[in-house]
Amino acid sequence: MHSEEILSEFQSTMRHIAAAVYAITTKVDGQRAGIVATAFSSVSFDPPSILVCINQDASAHGPLFEAERFCVNVLGLANRDVADCFMAKKGEERFAIGDWRDEMDVPVLANAQSNMICKTVDRHRVGTHTIFIGELIGAHHRENAKPLTYYDRRYIDISTATDHAVL
Repeated sequence: MHSEEILSEFQSTMRHIAAAVYAITTKVDGQRAGIVATAFSSVSFDPPSILVCINQDASAHGPLFEAERFCVNVLGLANRDVADCFMAKKGEERFAIGDWRDEMDVPVLANAQSNMICKTVDRHRVGTHTIFIGELIGAHHRENAKPLTYYDRRYIDISTATDHAVL
């Protein structure tokens, strides 16, 4: 396979993996910044750590790279308007929609499914992206929230899926 074919297959493959939607937020010198992302993973339970991957060309990359803290706001179906606003706007305008609170000096979406406030402990540049590793310093979770899920370039509602036991 040629590199263009591999890239095309990789992009198609990634589009067909359902993923939760996250608003990654931070604040530097009093200015809020954020981005919607799907590249997130837990890293460790001891210490509790996560990672997010952000494109280096994204407007929020610089502030996230400078910041000592960031928040991963796990969006629910009720937060679709927040995701849409983050996709359509830049900078401070991204915070025009939603109930944003300042907690531990980072923007936290009050009605998100979950919030994970992290101190940045490491950054790794890989190709076009930077992997940010954060250690949790605060967290909130709301029960019975329906997750906002992204699949094949659109949001889908998985809350109505048939419940099957995992073997």
